Amino acid sequence: GGRVTLQVPMVRGYGARLTATGAARLRHMRGVYAVVKNTRVSSVDSVESTGPGDTTATSYNQSVGSDGLWISPWLATGRGVTVAVIDTGIAGDVVDFRRSPVDPASRVVATVVTNPDATTATDRYGHGTHVAGLIAGNGYDRPVTDPLFGKYIGAAPEADLVSVKASDDHGNATVLDVINGLQFVVDHKADYKIRVVNLSLESSAPQSARIDPLDAAVEQAWLHGLVVVAAAGNRGSSSDAVTYAPGNDPYAISVGGVDDKSTKATIDDELATWSSRGVTQDGYRKPEVIAPGAHMVSVLAPGSDFATLCNSCVVGGSYIRLGGTSMSAAVASGVVADLLQAHPAWTPDQVKAALVGTTRNVRNVGPEIAALAAMKADLTKLPKANLGLVPNSLINPATGNIDWLRASWSRASWSTASDPLRASWSRASWSCSCLVQSTTTMTTSRASWSRASWSSNWDK
Repeated sequence: GGRVTLQVPMVRGYGARLTATGAARLRHMRGVYAVVKNTRVSSVDSVESTGPGDTTATSYNQSVGSDGLWISPWLATGRGVTVAVIDTGIAGDVVDFRRSPVDPASRVVATVVTNPDATTATDRYGHGTHVAGLIAGNGYDRPVTDPLFGKYIGAAPEADLVSVKASDDHGNATVLDVINGLQFVVDHKADYKIRVVNLSLESSAPQSARIDPLDAAVEQAWLHGLVVVAAAGNRGSSSDAVTYAPGNDPYAISVGGVDDKSTKATIDDELATWSSRGVTQDGYRKPEVIAPGAHMVSVLAPGSDFATLCNSCVVGGSYIRLGGTSMSAAVASGVVADLLQAHPAWTPDQVKAALVGTTRNVRNVGPEIAALAAMKADLTKLPKANLGLVPNSLINPATGNIDWLRASWSRASWSTASDPLRASWSRASWSCSCLVQSTTTMTTSRASWSRASWSSNWDK
């Protein structure tokens, strides 16, 4: 009794518009695994209008020690490693994403749009560009006469980026848009040397990682050699704080937030009160690591919503201050890119073992990332990561793929987009016969990411 509106091959699913009664009937039909509501996903950030230490805005690199990876003997700046950012897009023509001061080509080597309501591949909202700047922005690509020269820099300042725009132009997205983004990344990881996926977002409906479709997509990416870094969320210590995909997935590296007080020392670091922590509905303690996420200054997408929503948050006309575990995840993704430049043979499980097994505890803040220790990690002396995990029920544990025996479909067909960025792509064209998984009803109504929380309190 419903109407199919789109197809979702990565989880063998259809998107459909139907009544609650129709969904209930569908759930009990033979051949239907389950039915899940297409709930909203939310960026896990807030914007901060004031905060200490503007002149030390990149202190997070010193807090996690990523700056120690850029020098001899490591010289690990993320060069040769690509991070896929599934978000609101990236303003890839901003100077901070240039390949070098003498090469104006963008390090955003590809863009893809998976949201049918987006009109452009660039970032009109602002969140994705800010996240990308914390991962791989490089203020040293600015002219030396620029007052902002070298002032703000990401954790992996020479890494490449793939922009996966899962939202429309104003930050609205659903789980299906994110799953389709993960489909693109898995399909094209070899084309763009993608090794890391950053998910600074959160589903709005709590659900077990064993059956959640977004968690299934995350696990397929992980089992295909991609390190998936997810924001833990900004729900503090509430009872459901870590029960939302993708931060609840046992394979992914979930990242909580630290307030480093904008100082390069770690002695004053504190766990951000809003940082989600706890035990998932499947019994896994999350997050595995924490990283700076308060009053973080990063790249501002020109002409974006963020540029007008909080004028006092804009720094130097080209940057903006935000806070949340979205930012913490981005810092961790940059560190992972650095590690993979130095240790290209490391698997996702080995990266996780190194990162989680070498954390430091400062003033009981929790397992804060210690990048240099992770770089020097002796994996033979650390506990193995993800040992004994059982994948999501949609995953074939022998192959790491969605179980093709249950359904078949054609691969997505991607066409060139008009945006003036290298290797740009538009949304996918799907053709499939597939099933959908979960326990609740499905709707294809669009839902918005939760908007930024604008506050004069820099620690929100």
